[in-house]
Amino acid sequence: MKLGKVELCHFLQLIALFLCFSGMSQAELSRSRSKPYFQSGRSRTKRSWVWNQFFVLEEYMGSDPLYVGKLHSDVDKGDGSIKYILSGEGASSIFIIDENTGDIHATKRLDREEQAYYTLRAQALDRLTNKPVEPESEFVIKIQDINDNEPKFLDGPYTAGVPEMSPVGTSVVQVTATDADDPTYGNSARVVYSILQGQPYFSVEPKTGVIKTALPNMDREAKDQYLLVIQAKDMVGQNGGLSGTTSVTVTLTDVNDNPPRFPRRSYQYNVPESLPVASVVARIKAADADIGANAEMEYKIVDGDGLGIFKISVDKDTQEGIITIQKDLDFEAKTSYTLRIEAANKDADPRFLSLGPFSDTTTVKIIVEDVDEPPVFSSPLYPMEVSEATQVGNIIGTVAAHDPDSSNSPVRYSIDRNTDLERYFNIDANSGVITTAKSLDRETNAIHNITVLAMESQNPSQVGRGYVAITILDINDNAPEFAMEYETTVCENAQPGQVIQKISAVDKDEPSNGHQFYFSLTTDATNNHNFSLKDNKDNTASILTRRNGFRRQEQSVYYLPIFIVDSGSPSLSSTNTLTIRVCDCDADGIAQTCNAEAYVLPAGLSTGALIAILACVLTLLVLILLIVTMRRRKKEPLIFDEERDIRENIVRYDDEGGGEEDTEAFDMAALRNLNVIRDTKTRRDVTPEIQFLSRPTFKSIPDNVIFREFIWERLKEADVDPCAPPYDSLQTYAFEGNGSVAESLSSLDSISSNSDQNYDYLSDWGPRFKRLADMYGTGQESLYS
Repeated sequence: MKLGKVELCHFLQLIALFLCFSGMSQAELSRSRSKPYFQSGRSRTKRSWVWNQFFVLEEYMGSDPLYVGKLHSDVDKGDGSIKYILSGEGASSIFIIDENTGDIHATKRLDREEQAYYTLRAQALDRLTNKPVEPESEFVIKIQDINDNEPKFLDGPYTAGVPEMSPVGTSVVQVTATDADDPTYGNSARVVYSILQGQPYFSVEPKTGVIKTALPNMDREAKDQYLLVIQAKDMVGQNGGLSGTTSVTVTLTDVNDNPPRFPRRSYQYNVPESLPVASVVARIKAADADIGANAEMEYKIVDGDGLGIFKISVDKDTQEGIITIQKDLDFEAKTSYTLRIEAANKDADPRFLSLGPFSDTTTVKIIVEDVDEPPVFSSPLYPMEVSEATQVGNIIGTVAAHDPDSSNSPVRYSIDRNTDLERYFNIDANSGVITTAKSLDRETNAIHNITVLAMESQNPSQVGRGYVAITILDINDNAPEFAMEYETTVCENAQPGQVIQKISAVDKDEPSNGHQFYFSLTTDATNNHNFSLKDNKDNTASILTRRNGFRRQEQSVYYLPIFIVDSGSPSLSSTNTLTIRVCDCDADGIAQTCNAEAYVLPAGLSTGALIAILACVLTLLVLILLIVTMRRRKKEPLIFDEERDIRENIVRYDDEGGGEEDTEAFDMAALRNLNVIRDTKTRRDVTPEIQFLSRPTFKSIPDNVIFREFIWERLKEADVDPCAPPYDSLQTYAFEGNGSVAESLSSLDSISSNSDQNYDYLSDWGPRFKRLADMYGTGQESLYS
């Protein structure tokens, strides 16, 4: 007959109760033969009861309070004069005591996993006086365990890995389950492990929980992951025990147990012969079922006729073999290449070498395709030499190029003028002969690097390039000259034979044996009594004095012509003039003053005095400028103040008006009525020649007179207007005369020969109206005839 979980718990509780009642004599208070005694003042009562531990079963499910035990004092005569009280952990809330009998009961369900024991204090009191008749004593109620907790995997679920092809018994991972029941009481916490899912590949140790492999040669490439279910059961795995489960995911890690294999035994690729060096020809890949580092490849060319033409490398990301070109391809020389390529694992595992060679080979055939190639020069660089004295049109050298294709098209030559901007050279288009087109100068450009173009006659788009380096050979065509501008001085107290200057020379030419210069004085200067020259024979010369007593007031500057000859063939010479100044020197021979004017200054006037005088003059000038400036600022402005200054103000009116009838934009009366009298204003900044007191009244006179009077009045008004600017300005007058306001003001009719207007008066207005007088005066027929 099998018992359920609830029935089993009730059965165990009954057994525990039986044990408790059988040991009541130990749980109850035993009488003590000694009597309590009292002592006045300080009294000590001898204990008359002995406490033992109480036990109570956890997880009691009954409806009545659970009896725990009984307290009894030998002072209690059973007449109700003694009462018992309980204090401490759980007193009154969990544990209650009958104050008359001392029986203790548990009123709540207890769980040992929450609290394993409770510490309480008991005391017997006199009911009348409420004084203790026994000293307070402490006792413990222990909770007795039952199997009410299943094992739990606190670290689950688990993940683990094991290398593929591992032998049987290889440890994978250890799982651990914990049981909250009391391990010291019974088998409630004794756990046994078993595998529910994952067989026959894995097994588990029942006591330790170590998972191991159970089958050999498990292949990751066939299956790389397994899900295991592990059970932990308490009560040593017996029936009625509680159990818990967890999952374990086991991944097979890769090992290098698969060799690389090419999918095909041969490959063929076509490439044009014009493909540049280092270009990719093809990509091939050997398959490897392994992953990661176990699938890393190494490729190499082991055989074939293209060992020096091609090379193969590995792409680290894709593990492909990349075939590239090392040398230029030439269809005319070779049309195809065959390569034998081997692929091997980079790191082979010695344990699996018995499975076979961890490498594979394949054949790659490369077909070279013909393309139309540009002409090729016979040499990548043509060095040439020519003398700078060569004549225009002389031959320097010859370049040669040919069409590498089978058609062998004729080639025409030209010079890339971007490399010969000055057009020093020409080339024969058919023969490739290079000649001079201009005179050459080595000192201007010693080496000319030009590019020669060769193009096919049948296909001019195919252009080859050759490079020519033309070195200009030197001739002696430059005369020597002073190496620098010398500033030579001679002291007034110089002694005869004293060296005052050391000179040298330079020459733009570069003779093969180096320069050798010869110095001497010119014929005219040889017999001078002041200076002499000594050639040092080392491309330098020394200038020496011949006398003493140089005086600046007599002659402050001497000019010494020096003749310099080089060692060229033929030799060239030049005359250079050395300027020597006479100076006043100190005791060490250092020049102090070289100006002849400084010598005639008064001896008592020192340099400091001159500086003081100059400073005084400058101070006076500054004071004068300040006084003038202050006076100008005090003067009243002649024309108008700053607020009315319109010279730098631009006023813009975007008003086109409404035609002749629009009188709102401006006053038309001033233009239509010539009889308006305006007050004559006098300008304050000019003095007019004639002061007009009033404006004359216009009368009915001919139109030409009207216009003349109108313009003349406007001119006079502008001259005397105090608000007009004091500089040339443009005066615009819009006057239509006395006729209809609709008549045209165009000047097209006024310049015709039939016009009856006379503008001769414009000649009397001065040079500013000369142009108008020439256009509209009596001489207009001759002007435009």
